Amino acid sequence: MDTQYQPHATESAAQQYWDKNACFKAVEDANREKFYCLSMFPYPSGKLHMGHVRNYTIGDVVSRYQRMQGRNVLQPMGWDAFGMPAENAAIKNRVPPGDWTYQNIDYMRRQLKALGFAYDWSREFATCDVDYYRWEQWFFTKLVEKGLVYKKMSTVNWDPVDNTVLANEQVIDGRGWRSGALVERKEIPLWFLKITDYAEELLADLEHVDWPEQVKTMQRNWIGKSRGVELTFDVAGRDAPLEVYTTRPDTLMGVTYVAVAAGHPLARQAAEGDPDMAAFLEECARGGTSEADLATMEKRGRDTGYKAIHPLTGREVPVFVANFVLMEYGTGAVMAVPGHDQRDWEFATKYGLPIEAVIADADGNAPDLSDGAYAEHGRLINSGEFDGLDFDGAFRAIALRLEAEGRGEVRTNFRLRDWGVARQRYWGAPIPVKYGPEGETVPLTDDELPVALPMEVEVDATGSPLKKMPAFYDLGDGWTRETDTFDTFMESSWYYARFACADNPEAMLDERADYWLPVDLYIGGIEHAILHLLYARFFHKLMRDFGLVNSDEPFQRLLTQGMVIAETFYRELPDGGKDWFNPADVDVQRDDKGRPVSAVYRGDGQPVAMGGIEKMSKSKNNGVDPQAMIDRFGADTVRLFMMFAAPPEQSLEWSDAGVEGAHRFLKRLWKLVADHVNAGTPAALDVAALDDAQKALRRKTHETIAKASDDIGRRTTFNTAIAAVMELTNALGRFQNENAADSPQGLAVTREAVEACVLLLAPITPHACHALWEALGHDEPAIDARWPAVDESALVKDSVELAVQVNGKLRARIETAPDAARDAVEAEAMASENVQRHIEGKTVRKVIVVPGKLVNIVAN
Repeated sequence: MDTQYQPHATESAAQQYWDKNACFKAVEDANREKFYCLSMFPYPSGKLHMGHVRNYTIGDVVSRYQRMQGRNVLQPMGWDAFGMPAENAAIKNRVPPGDWTYQNIDYMRRQLKALGFAYDWSREFATCDVDYYRWEQWFFTKLVEKGLVYKKMSTVNWDPVDNTVLANEQVIDGRGWRSGALVERKEIPLWFLKITDYAEELLADLEHVDWPEQVKTMQRNWIGKSRGVELTFDVAGRDAPLEVYTTRPDTLMGVTYVAVAAGHPLARQAAEGDPDMAAFLEECARGGTSEADLATMEKRGRDTGYKAIHPLTGREVPVFVANFVLMEYGTGAVMAVPGHDQRDWEFATKYGLPIEAVIADADGNAPDLSDGAYAEHGRLINSGEFDGLDFDGAFRAIALRLEAEGRGEVRTNFRLRDWGVARQRYWGAPIPVKYGPEGETVPLTDDELPVALPMEVEVDATGSPLKKMPAFYDLGDGWTRETDTFDTFMESSWYYARFACADNPEAMLDERADYWLPVDLYIGGIEHAILHLLYARFFHKLMRDFGLVNSDEPFQRLLTQGMVIAETFYRELPDGGKDWFNPADVDVQRDDKGRPVSAVYRGDGQPVAMGGIEKMSKSKNNGVDPQAMIDRFGADTVRLFMMFAAPPEQSLEWSDAGVEGAHRFLKRLWKLVADHVNAGTPAALDVAALDDAQKALRRKTHETIAKASDDIGRRTTFNTAIAAVMELTNALGRFQNENAADSPQGLAVTREAVEACVLLLAPITPHACHALWEALGHDEPAIDARWPAVDESALVKDSVELAVQVNGKLRARIETAPDAARDAVEAEAMASENVQRHIEGKTVRKVIVVPGKLVNIVAN
């Protein structure tokens, strides 16, 4: 066997074998335990980045490990292909979005295959394939029929450059996340799915999935279940009262004003004939919409001139339009208690409104409100008949009083709002609805599906070309087709299920979905913790209720991998901006601990500033091209570094030195196996004939198997599993140098250790291990080998080393039998010459024996 590791030839041969033998094609088998491992599929942006590589390597390691456990594994791959980036690229490059998308898919598929991922490519699809989204259209029509879909006018975040609706999370500092344009508030007709009908179940079922607690908390907060009181304030001179929902009815007696959203009917009425108010409402329509924006923005408002009447005291308080109140949250009106709510306090302070304390502080006194609101619960003060009540008592008493007065009632509310699924863009799945000449709104019939998106189009910045294509929308006789397309979250909300039966042209899902679902392990970034995961859970429950699946949740276990981060380098530009340099183009001087001291750009030899370590991104130009690393070192080196550099949940700091170290290890492993193979065929292992050194190596082998099995199978800490195998290879090296490794039993025990190394690394560096396993004489490929089993008898030690301390300080080490009696251990420890020296002239007060670890002698 050649002792030189040739990664590219090795990887090409392994991949050819896997492809030729369809090794990763998953077939349903009711007699085998299944394991469905899925990584969040990529957007086909053009090339993989290191975040992709890390995500998909994690999934591949788990999939290969589960296969070696004997499970029937499904690991598919596809493409989240719709969305605005393709349109933006089409505008920039003057190519149809479909052409751009499919070209990118072809390139990225080649990159994934070069990394050796064990995907069942027969199940591949892109969400822009009409064979995929036709079933989404079909399902939508069934939801319409069931009353789970509706269309209404809605105030939205409108990006005037991208000409589409943005979710609150896509508005950053008042601007569109992609275009950077100032976002406007606009009313348009939108389609909604009734996710709120499932709010309670979505909340409760979080208890039945094995997800990180942080993600569960994020979803709970987004769903936002709360128990409060819905009450009404009459408005002097106006028939319609103001409806308010509050979770703090205990503060009702501290209301000093009421605030309404700019979109509230009362605000619009106040603006009639008042140009200043109308201008303010227009300004609010352009403001931020995220909760972070609302919390940090300058609080501004205008007095409507109306007076709200307190429901219990009859006191009149002013009604303001305020920029921190939004129509889509609650009723669009809030009772303002500036003494006990910080936003209300900031607004009241700015406009000179009363601030009154109605909740006592921890000492039972009126809190100091000069620097801010007191938001804690406590006993009521300045609240008349309710004085002295705690939060729960006040909640009950005030709610009962409001109910008796016909002014309010206790309600359970959810922060969650129905899901707006329409986008005014071209590159998405057409919404399957038509409109009649008499204003009819009708879902398309099965015979009218699919509605295929026209692919040969010219896209420009003036909006969706579908609106300009009578051939698409004009159905004749006064009927027109909807030109809005689905939010791309629709496609990503059920793709995991379609992978189970992607080849079925006759149905959305079939019985194979119930074999594979739920997904056993789902892997992706925590940035998807709310919307994607929540929508997928909702969609799954919809499919369940239509009899398409029989499980309640789509993803049983969730692993959220950390970011890939790297050093950044820049120079200041004259306009105050920064010119960022890729780390590959920078030479860095480091101190003896590897810390960067200075850096110069290779292009001109001049210094560049060090910007710290940040997430790899185009904006900071600190990304590393995976293909360049594969071309230089091979895929296995990249995979090994990715799994060794950090635990999956933590950020991984890119290190060229670390990649080179991973490559050196693979070369050492290859030579280690080659030297062993070239030494000849070993005899059968005879455990009874092993000497002490051979027993020690065999013990190390099985300790490593035990640790790697737990690290990969239970803890998913691949880095520590790899470290354990590295220790075993070091032990092998020492054994070969110091012992007769070519003796019959020396060779046999070495063979067991070498094979363990290869199999334990097979999920992580599969190409090299495929070749090494074959070189070790096995007819079956490494992917079909079973994970090595621990021989418990090999772990038993003939003797154990104990540390001996005197008054807590190490004074000696002794060897004893593992089952030695306590008296014998004490006697041997006391007999040590160095121990005797340190207890001479002292009285031994106590001897503490920790079995298998240490003896501590207490003397004075």
